[in-house]
Amino acid sequence: MWEMIERMASDRLWIYTALAGSIFGALFLAWIRDTRIALWVWGKWDMLLDTLRDRFGWTWFNQDPDAWRKVNPNIARKIDELEERLCKCAEMAHPPKDLDEFEQWGELDARIKKLEGKRNAKIN
Repeated sequence: MWEMIERMASDRLWIYTALAGSIFGALFLAWIRDTRIALWVWGKWDMLLDTLRDRFGWTWFNQDPDAWRKVNPNIARKIDELEERLCKCAEMAHPPKDLDEFEQWGELDARIKKLEGKRNAKIN
């Protein structure tokens, strides 16, 4: 046992190979991060974790549905503003009605038919 410890202390090649391997691994991950293959692998990994979570009931794999808001606060704030504006616009718009509910429906219908008649006469 002591001989093994002495050999590890005197033979330092394992330290250098571990450092070089970790540096090359980090460089490779930084390079491949935005490629299509990385997105594909990430999708497969996510599917595997979802399958394990569903099969074995591992709730610690569950993701927070609002996690994207923490990662992208500016986008989340802009979406919230747009949703507020949309709600305000929906409140200000008049509710949909059938054509029979309009008081001047008869006059409008007659005008439309008259215009359509003129248009059809020009086409023929």
